[in-house]
Order: sequence, then structure tokens, then C-alpha cells
Amino acid sequence: MARPAYQPRGRRKPRNALIASYLRRPSLNKRVAALLIFFFLSAKLTHSQTHRENSLVERVGDTGFVRIDAESFSSLTARQQQLAYWLSQASIAIDPIAYDQFSRLGLRQKRLLEEIVAYVHADAVGPGVRAKIVDFTKLFWANRGNHNGITSQKFLPKFTFDELKQAAFVSRKNGAFTTPCAGLPSLSTPAQLNEELEGLRASLFDPNYEPMVTAKSPIGGQDIIQASSNTFYQGVTLADLKDFHGTSPLNSRLVKSKDGKLREEVYRAGTPDGKIPPGLYATYLKRANEYLARAQQVADTAQANVIGDLIRYYQTGDFKDWLQFGVDWVQDDATVDFANGFIEVYRDPHGARGSSQAFVSITDKPVTATMARLAENANYFEEKAPWDSKYKKQSFTPPVVKVIETLIETGDFGVTTVGDNLPNENEIHEKYGTKNFLFTSSTRALNNAVGHQAMREFAATPEIAGREEKYGEQAGNLLVALHEVIGHGSGKLSNLLKGGAEAHLKEYFSTLEEARADLMALWNAWDPKLKELALVSDQDSVAKTMYDFAAVAPLMQLRDMPKGDTIEEDHQRDRQLIVNFIRDQVPGAIEQFDHGGKTYIQVQDYQKLRQGVGVLLAELMRIKAEGDYQAIKTLVDQYGVHFDAKLRDQVVARYKTLDIPTYWAGINSRLTAQTGKDGQIQSVDFSYPRDVIQQYLVYGSMYDSGLVPSVIPESAAKAAHKAE
Repeated sequence: MARPAYQPRGRRKPRNALIASYLRRPSLNKRVAALLIFFFLSAKLTHSQTHRENSLVERVGDTGFVRIDAESFSSLTARQQQLAYWLSQASIAIDPIAYDQFSRLGLRQKRLLEEIVAYVHADAVGPGVRAKIVDFTKLFWANRGNHNGITSQKFLPKFTFDELKQAAFVSRKNGAFTTPCAGLPSLSTPAQLNEELEGLRASLFDPNYEPMVTAKSPIGGQDIIQASSNTFYQGVTLADLKDFHGTSPLNSRLVKSKDGKLREEVYRAGTPDGKIPPGLYATYLKRANEYLARAQQVADTAQANVIGDLIRYYQTGDFKDWLQFGVDWVQDDATVDFANGFIEVYRDPHGARGSSQAFVSITDKPVTATMARLAENANYFEEKAPWDSKYKKQSFTPPVVKVIETLIETGDFGVTTVGDNLPNENEIHEKYGTKNFLFTSSTRALNNAVGHQAMREFAATPEIAGREEKYGEQAGNLLVALHEVIGHGSGKLSNLLKGGAEAHLKEYFSTLEEARADLMALWNAWDPKLKELALVSDQDSVAKTMYDFAAVAPLMQLRDMPKGDTIEEDHQRDRQLIVNFIRDQVPGAIEQFDHGGKTYIQVQDYQKLRQGVGVLLAELMRIKAEGDYQAIKTLVDQYGVHFDAKLRDQVVARYKTLDIPTYWAGINSRLTAQTGKDGQIQSVDFSYPRDVIQQYLVYGSMYDSGLVPSVIPESAAKAAHKAE
């Protein structure tokens, strides 16, 4: 059955009535956590980086592992290097939480696979068995479990259960499973190991067991909570949430008791005085707090206060303490900065509960100074926005812009995030502003790894491909900057939504917010202010390249979804929503056509496309400001969710000929502390590992002291345990 055309505010209009009413507005003339913008990056190569060593370190099937460089570490003072070390240790400390949040068996799977990889050598099992287990484990690490981080779909091993069992018993014979791992007991007898293997069999090998980590378009009669394998809810249905209002939405698991009542199991370490008892994930949060306390000792006064706020929050789990941390953090523009917490809600199908994530960064001050000019003019772009004046901010705290290199990224934070706008809490950023991170290290790594092949294949004309090759770098970087600095921080909510729009828009909030930020970037691409601020050279060519990217995005991103015909990830839904809405509502703006057996999408009229951008942007701002759930549900369900599976198959086949990875994971830099006899850090060594196994086994050894096999260099193993 055909879906009805979208009607804003429930009013029926002819197809172009909304466009016509918009065109009569005098404001027409002027005006993408975290952004997963790989579809841009996959199409371009930063020319200034061509002399660098290839950042692609390793590849497993469709997944590429890229090294993240942070050359600015050498410019830090000794005290800042120590700060970076302790903050990085705190990032590693919370990394295991994400595995448990994505599956109730995630931590047990992780322990099993890591012990096997660490203790089984190639000649100890059948031909190729260890290699297959190692490859699967690398993908498991890259996705924090056995569900793809983009599609949410479960992936299966190429080895059999019997082969896994053989490898597990060989590893036990070699010394594995003899030590506890966080809350998991040792598996010291064959019977215990066999029981563990049987307990994990379905979770690893059955495609129908927990098939989706986040299912926003479930099939089979299940609701979005029941169909998702993540552990944000236990025994809860979507209907149970209708009238529930908790106190710890970001950092808790919602559980239905036997009496039918809902209760929140709060993530917290507990206070030292025992007045607030430990809660869920106390083991990891206590360890993180130990490292944060060491970081606090070498931080300057302002940042020490920020770190103290986070320690307090991890102890209490109180949302008020999280808000206090956010208020102080957003006002602290430290050179060595960090994010650490339960932050983004993309993994929760209901859009309320945050997944564990962290990064540690170094600010590139010269480039940051250039981008700060954009932030200083945020009020200008707000005035030129195409939405109703009652949704425009009247006063501005200029957002903080930070062009950064990352030292480490852990938990639910991936290398494909090249822009991030934090904090998410509306009550903070309306009063105190935001921090906007632009991840140049991730951009460089991805650009260096892929080249121009994809855009050459999918560009509708040689002119488009040539323009991308010349202006793609500027277009991609400008879009990220506008998305984060101008997009996310823009707009004002109605007085009825002082607590934010998330609770009103629920599972559709993230899609709306990412689309709104992307549209703000596209809307402002031709604004002369950008040239005045020296942020763009040939503005017409750069703007056209941005629009070319946006038009082809829904086609190129189909390579990420090898199964099914629905999109689950919010950023991908946002891109498809934009293009499909404008194709439907603005005839002559975008065309899709076939040529030579291949499908292409291209811009027909750039100014018509910009008109459509303004229409959708104004409507999304209205929806957000008023918390209009039904309107965003209708929009996303109609334009952002479904795709043609046959077209997807064509795209996948075209990508296969290019031999480009589809998914990406990062290898972080390694910081190793050298301590004196007094136990104090004397220096911090900085290096780049080129081994995925080495990185993740060192991370795992923070909680599993048995992970000290020969594959981990002795110095790295000692460094991992010295902090304990």
C-alpha cells in the first residue's frame, strides 16, 4: 500500500503548496555523539596528506582499521602529557561497558574470544582455524560486539562451534581462563569451560538469536524495545514506557520487576562513605575514578574542578551531578580535553539511554583560531535561518570550537565520527553554549585510506567527479564545521519544552537533529559571510560540491546495508530523508536515472535544491520546537526508512569492484608511563601500534590479568598493569 504524502501540521496541501508558501517569505534569500560523515570522506583524499604513510593498517573483509595520528602530542608540556595519560587510562576503564550495553552476553563473549586469541597459536588447531577466530575477534572489537555498528545487524563467524570449542580447550591447556575477569569467574575446570561455551553458542552462531542490537523498524510483531538486543531495558515493552518518568534516563537500565513495576538500575560506583551504594557497572566506574583522580592532580585548577565533577557523578549517578559536570566542562577550553560518560542515545531505540563512550584530544590551536570566526558569527546565521522568528535565539553564548587530534577513542565512539557537538542537554547549551569538536586526525586517516574511487564511480558526470576532486576537501570540512558549530547549536524551543525535545520526539529525535544540522550546513553553503570570514575560496564550486555529496549520499550509503530493506542508523536515515523529501516536494531539484545499467542521482537545479533545503529545515525546526511527535514520525517513516533492495544490491556490486572497505575502525596511539622508584610518572612515551590484537589485548588486560601472552610486548603489558 502506498504511503500518504507528508502533510506538515496535519494540513492537506497540494504537492507544491508548502514550497509556494515558503517562496513568498522575505527570508528566503539567505541563511550534519556526533557526525558519521564517512560517505563524504570515502569520496575524497586530502591532497596535503598524500606524502604520509598509508593509514590503512589492516583489513578484515569489508572492515578497514586505520591508524589515528596525533603529532601534536610532542608539543605538550610534561604535565599535560601526564594528564593525557591518565585521561586515556580512564577511557580504557569504561570501554568494556559498551559490550555489555549492546548484549547481555557481550562481556562473556569478549572474555572467551580474547583468551583464545591470546593463548592459541596457529599450529595448535586445524588449518586456518586460528586465523578465522582472530578475524572474527577483530570485527568483534571494532563493533564492541557481534552486531555491526552501522547496520545493527548481527554478523556470524566463519568457524564452526566445534572449531571454537577445540581452540578454547587448547587455550585453557596453555594457561587461559585461570583468572577472573572483572565480575566473571575463572573457568578453571573443563566442565566450567564447556558450560560457558554451550551458554554462548546461540549468541555467536544462531542468526535468529538477538539479530539486531537496535531495531527501530522491527518485524514479526515485536516492538522496538523487544526486538533490540541492547540491555538498556529488561523485561520492558514499549507500552510500559508510556507514562514512565525516571530520574536517571541517561545512566540506567530500566527493569520490570515481578510485581510489574519499573525501576532504574543506575550506573554508579557508589560514594566512599557508603551513603550511596554501588550500582550497575561499579567495577568499571570505580577504576575510571581512580585514573580520573590521578588526572585531577596534574590538571590546572579549572579542569581539576571539571574532573572532580565527573568523579562525583560516577559515584552518585545523580543526573544533577551530570548537569554540573556539563556546565563546568563546556566552559573549560583546555588544550588536553576529553569526553567520558554515557552520552549519545543512538543505540537506545527509544532514544533515552546513553551508551558508554570516551575520547581524549589535543587542540590544534592555529586551525581552531580560524574556525572560531565561524562560532563568533553564530548569531548572524541564526538570524538568516529560514524558520519562524519565534524559534530563533535572541541571545548567544558563542560556541567553543576545537579542531582536535584524538589520542584515544573507546566505547561507543568510532573513527568515523569527524565532528561532535556537546553537551546534548538543552538546559546547558541554551545558557552556557556548546563545544564543537572537529576531528582532523580521523578525517586525515580516512582520507588517506580511501582516495577518489567511490565518487568517480557514483558521480553522474565527469564534471561532478572533477569538481569533487578539486574541492571535495573544502566541501567536506566546511560541511562538518557548519553542521557542528552552526547546526546543532541553533534554534530555540517553545516554552513548553524547557527540558528539551528528546522526551517528546522519542526514537525520532536523533534522526531529526542530525538532519537539521546537515540542512543548516547546506542552507548556508552559499552565504557570502563564509567568504568574508575566509572559510571558503571558490564558494560556488565548494557549495555545489556539498550539494553533489548530499544528493548522492542515499545511494552510496546503501553499501552499508547488505541485508534487509530498512535503515536503522539515525545519520543514514537523515541523509535519505533529506533527498527523498526534496525529490518528492520540489520537482526539478534532484533526479535519479539509469545509464549503462547503473543508477545515478544528481542535482538538476542547485537553487531549487536550496529552496527544498529551506522548506525541510524550517519544518524540522518547528517540529523540534513544538515536540510534534506525529509530524516527525510521518516524515521519517515516509522518506527515511525504506529503500529498494535491488538498488542496494547494485550499489554493493559496484563497490566490490572498487575494493574499498565499507566499515572502519581506529587504532589509537599508545601512551606508556615510565615511573620512578617513588611511583610517580617521570615521562610518558608516545607510539603508534600497528597491531589490532596488541591494542585490544592490552585494553583487556586492565581487567583480565591473564592477558599477558607473548603477543603483547613485555613493556606494553607491564605498562597496562603498572597503573593497577
